[in-house]
Parts: sequence; C-alpha cells; structure tokens
Amino acid sequence: MRMRRNMAAITMAFVTLATGQLFTHAVAAETADAPKTLRIVRTDTRPVIDGKLDDEVWKNAAVIDDLRQVRPGDGAPEIEATIAYVLYDKDAIYIGARLFDKSPDKITRNIMKQGTNLGTDDRFSVLLDPFNSRRQGYRFDVNANGVRNDMLYQNNSYQISWTVIWEAAANVDEQGWTAEIAIPFKTLPFDPKVQSWGFNVSRATRRHGEESVWVSRNRNWNPGIVGVLDGMEGLDRGTGLDVVAGYSSAYRTSYATATSDKTSDTTSDPSLDVYYRITPSLTGSLTVNTDFSAAEVDERQVNLTRFSPFFPEKRNFFLNDADLFEFGRIGTAGFADGALSVDRPTQENARPFFSRRLGLSPLGTPVDLKYGGKLSGRVGNVNIGALAVRQDEFVYEDGTRIDPTNLAVARASVNVLSESSVGFIATSGDPNSNRDNTLVGADFLFMNTQLPGGRTLEAELWYQQTDTEGLEGDDSSFGVGLRMPNASGARGGIGFREVEKNFFPAMGYVNRSDIRIEVADVGYTRFFEGGVLQSLNFGIDGQRVTSLTDGELQTQIIAFRPLQLESQGVDILTLSYLTNEEWVSEAFEIYGSGDQSIVVPAGRYKFDEYGFTFQSGDQRKLAGELTFRQGDFYDGERVNVAGKLVWQQSRHLTMKVSYDWNDISLPQGDFTTRLMSATTEVGFSSELSWVSLLQYDDVSEVFGVHSRLVWVPKAGREFFLIVDRSFQDYDKDNSFRTMNSALSARLSYTFRF
Repeated sequence: MRMRRNMAAITMAFVTLATGQLFTHAVAAETADAPKTLRIVRTDTRPVIDGKLDDEVWKNAAVIDDLRQVRPGDGAPEIEATIAYVLYDKDAIYIGARLFDKSPDKITRNIMKQGTNLGTDDRFSVLLDPFNSRRQGYRFDVNANGVRNDMLYQNNSYQISWTVIWEAAANVDEQGWTAEIAIPFKTLPFDPKVQSWGFNVSRATRRHGEESVWVSRNRNWNPGIVGVLDGMEGLDRGTGLDVVAGYSSAYRTSYATATSDKTSDTTSDPSLDVYYRITPSLTGSLTVNTDFSAAEVDERQVNLTRFSPFFPEKRNFFLNDADLFEFGRIGTAGFADGALSVDRPTQENARPFFSRRLGLSPLGTPVDLKYGGKLSGRVGNVNIGALAVRQDEFVYEDGTRIDPTNLAVARASVNVLSESSVGFIATSGDPNSNRDNTLVGADFLFMNTQLPGGRTLEAELWYQQTDTEGLEGDDSSFGVGLRMPNASGARGGIGFREVEKNFFPAMGYVNRSDIRIEVADVGYTRFFEGGVLQSLNFGIDGQRVTSLTDGELQTQIIAFRPLQLESQGVDILTLSYLTNEEWVSEAFEIYGSGDQSIVVPAGRYKFDEYGFTFQSGDQRKLAGELTFRQGDFYDGERVNVAGKLVWQQSRHLTMKVSYDWNDISLPQGDFTTRLMSATTEVGFSSELSWVSLLQYDDVSEVFGVHSRLVWVPKAGREFFLIVDRSFQDYDKDNSFRTMNSALSARLSYTFRF
C-alpha cells in the first residue's frame, strides 16, 4: 500500500516538475538576453606555451576585454584590467591572457604543486562546454606560477578531483602577469557537428576580494551560464588512443599487535590503462592490474554520531568522467547544499553508485582490481557511463573469504528541453560480500538558469530499488527537491527523501535507512560596493528525520545563521545557533578508549548549541580559522574548539596545523577527543614538490605520517615516491609502537597517439 502511495506521489511530482519547467522555460525564452558570442580565429602557427605572450600569432587572436565583477560588485568594471586572447588549430585551443596589476609584487602566488585547488591564489580560468549543453563542462585554472588545476562540472557544480592532459605557463612582469594555455582536442570529448561551444573566462585577484567573469548571472558562472565560442570546425582528435603505462614497487611491514612479530612483503607490479575515443565524444577504457598507490591519504575523522562517516573518492581512474555516473543530484551538489543542519553523510545517503566501494575491502584495505573496462561519453543527446571490473578475492584473518567478484554499473541520461535531463542507472554485484545484489533507478533533473532577474531554478525527482539475496520487500528509495540557489538576494529550497529498511545499494552508500528525511532552507545575501564589508548573509535551515516503521521522530535539527559577514579581504565571521532533538532507539557507544567505554542509553534527547566561526582571507601570508561551539550534548554538555593556522612563508614553503578538541561531559562519564594534523608543502618548482602530512587522534591513539615527493615534468608524466608510517599507543601509556610502514614508488607515462 505504501509503495502505491509512493508511486502516486512520484508520478504527481514528476508531472508538476515537468509542466513547471515548460512554463518557466517559456518565460525564460522571452526574458533572457542573447548570449555573448566570440568568433574564434584559426591559426596555422602554434604559439609557444611559455607564459610570455610574445608570439606574433597572438596579434591575430579573437579578443575578450570586457570582463565584469561578480565580487565584490555585480557587473562593475574590474579593479585591474584583463585581456584574453583565443586561437585554435586542428590540434588544440589556445588561450592567452594579459592580467594587469599595478603592484606585481603583491600578486598572490603561493601554490607550486600541480593539481592543487587554486582557491587561495590569483588565478585565470577557462570554462569549456564542447557540446554547448548547459549541463556539463570542463574548467582549467592557472596561477602566476604556471600551476595547473582542472575541474569537472556535474550538474553545474564542480568536482575538483579530476585530472587530464593540457599545458599552461605563466610569467610575472612589470605590468602584472601573463598566462598561456593549450588544451588539446585529444583531451576533450566533443561532437564535430557542434561548432558552437559554451565558453567563459574568469579572473580572481585575492587581495582585492575580486572575481571577474566574461558572462555571469546573479553573480554565478557555470556551464549553464556561459557565452558562445563560434567557428569550432576542422578539429583533429588524432587516432584517439592514450596508453598509460605504469610501474610501482613497494616494501611494507606490519605488526598485528605491539608484541607480535612483524610481517614484511615486497611487491612490484606493472599496470596499464588504455583509453580510446570510439567517436570524438565517446571513450572506451581498459584497465589491467589497476594501481591506486598514488592516491592521496584520507583526512582522519572523529565520529561522535551513531552513523557511518563519509570519505570522498580520490582515485583518478574513477574520477575521470565521474559526472556521467552522477544520479539524482544526490550529494553536495543538491540536497540541502551548504545547510548547517545537514552533514555530508546525510547529503550522500542513498547514493546508488559510490566508486569508493570498489577496490577496498570491508576493513578499508586495498583489494586488487585485476582488470576492467569503461565506456563513457555522449552520443547525440544521450550521456553514457558504463563500468565493469573484476575484483580479486579478500580473505579475513579468520579465513572467511569473499570470492572474486564481477562488478558493473551502467548510467545513461537524455538531454531534454534546454537544460534538463531524464536518466536511469543500474548496478550489479556486491564488492564486500558473496551475496547477489542489483539496483535499478530513474531520475529527472531540472535546471533553468535563465529566469528573470538572473535567478536559477533547480529540481530533481528520482526513484531506486534494490534486489538483495536474503532481503525481501521494503527495498526502495526515492526523493524530490526544489531550490533557488541564488548567490545574491533571496534563496531557498525544500527536499524530501525516503530510504526503506532493506534498500541496500551494495555499490553505493547508505548511512541510515528505514527513514524519511525532510529538509528546508531559506536565506538572504546582500552585497555592498565599496567600504570594508563585501556581503551580509543570514538564513535558517533544518532537517527532520522520522522512522518509516512507526513514524516516530529520530532526528530534528534547526540551524539559525543570524549573521554572516564577509569583508573585501575575504575575512568571514559566522554566528550560529542550532537546536537538536534526537531519539536513540538503541544504546550506542560514543567513546571507547582503553578500559573506558561510554554508552549513550536509548531515549529521547533535546539539546541546543551556539557558536561562531571566523575565517581570515586565505591569500594572507598568515591565515587561519577558528570555530567555537558550546551547548548541550545528549543529556550532558559539550565544548568544541577547532582551529587551523596556515603560514605561507613563500611560494616555496607552506605550513599548516589544525586542531579539533571536544570536551564532553555526560552522566555516564566525561571524555575529551583531540584530532591534530600538520602539513608541510615544499615547492621546489612547478614540476617538483614534496608534501608531508602528520595526523593524530586520541580515540584510536594512532599517529600517522604520509610523505610524498611528486615530480611532474610534463602533464601525463608522473613520478611518486611515498613514505607511509603509522604508530599506535596500544597500552594507552603514551608509548607509541609501529603498526605498519611502507615505502613505495610509482612511475607513469602517457603515450598519446
């Protein structure tokens, strides 16, 4: 009966959204301005990518010189002028930029490591949408050191962990700085029939708190808000073949306990990834003996809830073309994005495909992927993502065995109307057990960035069902959401999600089930031009979680953000007040260390907390962040202090320290948790860097060291030397002993044809 009611509600919501989109689309067609258009210039001479912009060929380029502020002003002229130049030949698109600056010595350029997010540095950015779809896109950033960083857009929100082959260089001179970018057509999927690409350029000058863009709406820019680059014809993708050959070697030692003998092993393994563009917009991939040794280490978390935490994917093989596997905007790009009341695991709950499930055991240790294949890209209006891998067996210490497993996922969506899509997803296999498991789902994603006043409207509707050996019935989930995520003025949204008790996506992510989640948020942002203050923001958001079995309230959080101030120097002060209500149906251990175990009994709890966060502008030589929260915690009290301090001594040395401290007092006992980390980043050049991360928490009493030397002489050629070592205080006597250690090296080289 409930399933029939759910399906009826879904059908009604689908009709409402679809008809609503048709109406808003019609309104937009009458009010939206015609997009800016740039006619690109073809060249027979390739510019030298050295960052100096002194090649004669740039004199014939198409020119963009009308960037306007999106911060601090909205459409105001730039504080420092920018001129962009655009060319192409059969092999690549070339973008040059002259970024004027009256004080070249004050240019913020602290980052030297390739692939680092440039959110704290002055940077120049290019956004390309080869399909002019207003849905997906590719962003390429460069700073004044010539450091490259690329991003993949999915549903108009970007994924920073994405890496492809392209060139960039930069140079600082007496007029400011210059940048040159070359993006090969072998790097991008495209349709040769589409000769008008979505295109945008942007510049950020951190000390002014300024961001300027060629095309923007309501202070936003993304693939849905772009200009048009016209004349993209006669493009050569080559044979469309990339062969990535890799070789890794590692020596590892480990101790089961403080007194056990150590075990050691040495491994040396080749790996091979092959990418072939079946068509200019459709790529087939093959991986053999997939190597994840160069993946970055996870940031440690202290979990004070009764639900599992969420760790994001960091492996490049799965991150490339990740946008094609996204479903229903499940994750931070949709459901209550930015709400104080909704944490990341809740946003990700019911994700049908989470690639981190592959290649990792239930204990979090690596499991070999023997071979696999992937098909990704676009055929006309259809977006395709398909993946199949063979995962090796895993044997527990007691001899229990998970057999070798075939795992597969298929995702397809069809572009409809101007910016929306309808799609489905299916998965097969369970990487963490020997049970059979399948999932099917369908979604409708709505997007309209062309509403009057620069407004944006988003909505989604999705449904999923799993079939798991040993589980019968109550195995579906569905959700619907509607929001106006405007950067300035009023904003708001609502969302609804149900996850039944037997819904089990074995290749996905669920942190709690048998629940109904309702979320809502509303707020307002005002920007100021001139003066010390850049923006003022306030809002309220909340989530309510109830049980599907008995309708009882499980969680209710209402978060007030009465004041958030941002200065022109990007210093941010946020005040917050949260009121919580929790129903704990089963007692759970919230803290365990040594002989001490503290359990939260079953029962209903009401508790409130207040606090503030202050963040200084990251562009400063000495920057930091401080968070203070105090209030009730279940039937006791908690004080939380968290801070971060960053010293950017020069572009060659950056040091960071962070500390998170909880002092918790409960009738069952008092305890504290401490989580500490320290990072050093040494940039010898834009090609060679050395990064070390030290982490410790006093719950697990584990101290870990991760240090990596990275040499990237050219995009597509990488060498890693990595040292990992962890120590544990087994007896809780402040005497740390080695748990495990590893020394590994990896070399990869991309052959492009």
